[in-house]
Amino acid sequence: MHPYKTITGALITGLVLMVLTSVLLSGGLGFDLGNLTRWLHIISGVMWIGLLYYFNVVQIPGLAAANADSGGPGGAGILKYVAPRALLWFRWAAVVTVLTGITYIEVNYRAATGAGLIQVLTLQAPYTTIGIGSWLGIIMFLNVWLVIWPNQKKVLGITKVSDEEKASARSTAMIASRINFILSVPMLMAMGGQSHGLPF
Repeated sequence: MHPYKTITGALITGLVLMVLTSVLLSGGLGFDLGNLTRWLHIISGVMWIGLLYYFNVVQIPGLAAANADSGGPGGAGILKYVAPRALLWFRWAAVVTVLTGITYIEVNYRAATGAGLIQVLTLQAPYTTIGIGSWLGIIMFLNVWLVIWPNQKKVLGITKVSDEEKASARSTAMIASRINFILSVPMLMAMGGQSHGLPF
């Protein structure tokens, strides 16, 4: 589990450094579930949205270019080795992001104001901004698990289908991913806007 040689080692090292930094900055070893869930929400959200941006900005156009290059190596290596791993982290980062977001709202908002997830999801003032961000995140999460992943399994050959079904699945997965890419912009604005203000 060497931090330079394995993902597990790097993650554990990062978590240890996070705890040490927290102890140094706070002057002690306390535990705050609200702050921990916020931090885990941020980390998993960066992983999820970072991979969403990778798919839309790098992989989809890269595979299109590879497939159009008749003399090139094609995209088989990406589809066989990179995409399955990226999709694994992508979909589970989505789960952790949603669960830690729900926990954060319940723990922090309920402690501070007595309001919780119901008030946020029903867009009650003063939680309208974070509520909109939450709904966009939930829609994106459902899109990952109910549309993108089932279709990507067909594209990657995990679910055996005909070539026509595979082409259709590729198109559906790309459109769903592009929808999430578009929704991520107002979602991130609303998430940050609740406590840091809207940009306009």
